[in-house]
Amino acid sequence: MMTTLSFAAAGLLALVLAQTVAAQPAAASTSPKAPLGRWITESGNLEVEIAPCAAQALCGKVVRVMANRSMSGPGPDMVAADQRPALGMTLLTGLRESGSAGSGTYQGEIYNRENAKTYRVNVTPAEPDQLLVHGYVGIPLFGKTQVWRRPAVEQGAAQ
Repeated sequence: MMTTLSFAAAGLLALVLAQTVAAQPAAASTSPKAPLGRWITESGNLEVEIAPCAAQALCGKVVRVMANRSMSGPGPDMVAADQRPALGMTLLTGLRESGSAGSGTYQGEIYNRENAKTYRVNVTPAEPDQLLVHGYVGIPLFGKTQVWRRPAVEQGAAQ
């Protein structure tokens, strides 16, 4: 009787473990992917395309200018410290996946043409059509996070 019960318990345990292991790849497949594709900045000014660039990194280049508002708040058009045209400007450079492979967070640098300064940045895909862009100086605690969104025509297409 004890042996029969032990085999039944062992079989049940094996079944539960097999289902748990089988569920792992499904959970991993829903993890965020690389932030490739086009994104609209939080201010709605620019459309930035993130794509592979030199040295196995990702870069983000302005592919469309929609407005010229300040990121600081509503008001008149921004007078950028960097007077170069925004179209074609590379804003994100050297984005490489940080932490373990598949973590979804990329670290690199972001250029702010409003003040002509470069900051460290963490870029993390959030919801299917959202990208968290956290620029900072020194440590990430002292920074600002923006939510970039996919253009309407690309929503859901990159997933």
